[in-house]
Amino acid sequence: MNGRLAPSGLAGRLGRTAALSLAAGAVSGAAVLAGQAFAARHRRYAQPELGLALRATVGRAGAAPLRLVLLGDSSALGVGVDRLEDTIGGQLAHLIAAASTGRLVHLSSVGVSGSRSTDLATQVARALLGDRPDVAVILIGANDATTLRRPADAAAYLGAAVHRLREARVEVVAGTCPDLGAVRAIAPPLRHLVGWSGRRLARAQTGAVLDAGGTVVDLAAETGPVFRADAGTLCHDGFHPSADGYRVWAHALLPAVAAAAAVATRH
Repeated sequence: MNGRLAPSGLAGRLGRTAALSLAAGAVSGAAVLAGQAFAARHRRYAQPELGLALRATVGRAGAAPLRLVLLGDSSALGVGVDRLEDTIGGQLAHLIAAASTGRLVHLSSVGVSGSRSTDLATQVARALLGDRPDVAVILIGANDATTLRRPADAAAYLGAAVHRLREARVEVVAGTCPDLGAVRAIAPPLRHLVGWSGRRLARAQTGAVLDAGGTVVDLAAETGPVFRADAGTLCHDGFHPSADGYRVWAHALLPAVAAAAAVATRH
């Protein structure tokens, strides 16, 4: 031997060094993600306003009535704001009532903060108690995505809920998982991971809702850029929408909800 490292030996040493570096990077990256996940779980988030009315009538007396019900997670309740007018339901109701074909909107919500798609069956049962709603708006997915649930499983539960409502002759509009890459409560790189999870879920949700006969609004595509650009679209916890954020969502949902209301009138 002449004391120089043979090419094969050099390649082997570089390969081992690269493998060790990758392993160390993976361990370090996993530790960062675990720490960020712990911090995100233990962060103080906005809570439902117990005094916030979940039922209201909005519009001109004598206008054609419309029963509008919201199902889903904290966004269906308007967590992050403290006035009915600022919730997603309140803003939709006011927009529909103020339209040229204004309706007298009977608004209600059966959403539960923290809900995942598996919880929709119970909410559908509650929504169908008493007078049948004309239009149901479903907002679900953030909690499925942040816990990295399988998109196909979560979407199947959503599809089943839409199918059950459609069988009851209720028009359904589903807002898919919002852009979780826009939230400030979760730091990168975990934010990028949950954003990716949310996009996968939204794609699965779209297929499930359409197959079940509902209408889909891609909230991430329609409103994500606004949420990314404007921190004011989120409330103080950096996760739930603010009044401005819910307004952005309401305007994105409005065309589909108005179309659903027009169809429901002809039933």
